[in-house]
Amino acid sequence: MTEPRPPWSRRRRRLLLGLAAGAVVGGVAALVLPAEFGATAAYLAALCAFLLVAAAVVFVAVPGPDTAGTLLRSTPVAGAVLVVGVLVALSAEGQPLWWLTAGVGAVWLGSALWLARSG
Repeated sequence: MTEPRPPWSRRRRRLLLGLAAGAVVGGVAALVLPAEFGATAAYLAALCAFLLVAAAVVFVAVPGPDTAGTLLRSTPVAGAVLVVGVLVALSAEGQPLWWLTAGVGAVWLGSALWLARSG
């Protein structure tokens, strides 16, 4: 039989509620504000909505405490970040930020492999 999931912490719930509120307020502001401010508000609302979905997925996948440590030791996630970083860097010529992202993915993958090997 499986164990019941532990309840989410107050901090996790507050983060999700804050991101949801940011998406709603940004969406309303995008409709009310003039053109250039409305466009910025729409981008911020979309960013909040994206981060809300990403955080919810992470919180469901890693139910207990030490979410950051679990993600740091997650070799498949680190490998996916490295692959996506390299592919985006190869498709976006002349933008060193994406190579930095790929480098961070490589360091993350190396540390995840090391922690999995030693742990």
